[in-house]
Amino acid sequence: MGFWDKIFGEFIDVIDWLDESNDTLVYRFERYNNEIKYGAKLTVRQAQAAVFVNEGEIADVLGPGIYELTTKNLPILTTLQHWDHGFESPFKAEIYFCNLRRFTDLKWGTKNPIILRDKEFGAVRLRAFGTYEIRIEDPRKFIEEIVGTNGHFTVDEISNQLRNIIVSRFTDIVASANIPVLDLAANYDQLGEYVSEKIAKEFHEYGLELSRVLIENISVPPMVEEALDKRTSMGMIGDLRKYLDFQTAEALTKEGSGMSEMVGMGVGFAMADKLAKSFDKQKTHPEKPYIPEPFEKMYYFAREREPQGPYNIDEIEEMVKARKIDASTLMWSTGMEKWEKAKDIEEVETLFNYLTPPPL
Repeated sequence: MGFWDKIFGEFIDVIDWLDESNDTLVYRFERYNNEIKYGAKLTVRQAQAAVFVNEGEIADVLGPGIYELTTKNLPILTTLQHWDHGFESPFKAEIYFCNLRRFTDLKWGTKNPIILRDKEFGAVRLRAFGTYEIRIEDPRKFIEEIVGTNGHFTVDEISNQLRNIIVSRFTDIVASANIPVLDLAANYDQLGEYVSEKIAKEFHEYGLELSRVLIENISVPPMVEEALDKRTSMGMIGDLRKYLDFQTAEALTKEGSGMSEMVGMGVGFAMADKLAKSFDKQKTHPEKPYIPEPFEKMYYFAREREPQGPYNIDEIEEMVKARKIDASTLMWSTGMEKWEKAKDIEEVETLFNYLTPPPL
């Protein structure tokens, strides 16, 4: 080995690229005057591709591996340069490294509301947002169609265009799907898959693969949300009378609630009962306007130290006849300071006078 061969052997050209930016799609390997030593070592790592460009024309594309750049490894470039078999001189070429990994969590969303016609709510404005994933599928096509001579091409430089495509196709799909607004949440996965299939071809034209489109949320304006919340609340309440009875029982069984507290709550219970009756009558006779009855006195009685009620005087009479209430039963009504025995309450005491004495 000659002296100069030894010197040049110690300066073997090494070409590789490590991505530290986490958002680079394509990086051009910088070399002064684009001069590359014949026999240089090229390292192409996993999820990378090296694209050789000669005088503006794409030549060879190499996948992952370690290469010694010779005429054997660069057949197209060899043809373009008209290299002889024994060629060993430096040559000029641009090398672009393409990042083939999947880029995830890219955001998309509607800038302006989508106006749709819904069967239940009429015209509705919707907003939607989510994420999508892409990867370079065809390095040659991606450089030809998108990158051009850009030496450092990032995701941000194409994300706006890709986002516009997704939003446009999503709008068409949702508008034509005729899915009720209230059922959209149950179809996020299907919509995402359909959008992916619908626009995959457009991404292929860029040399990209659209791996996935995820829909995270489809929302209506705040005023519509508020109306839906109210409607949901009414649906959860259901029978208003049962709801009021439940609320009354909850208040009575709370820790610390005693007989003295029930005095202040009595009027509220009675009014709640009247309100429930009002709703019941409106449901039964909706065609006639309902005029509330005058305030009716309501009674409570104690059974096993638990308050029962409220009941009107007619209901109390039935319970007296059924011997569920006797003269010693503790009772209370609005305006009374404390619980008293039934025989000591004038309105109730008269009910015991009509009872038929039990048989001997």
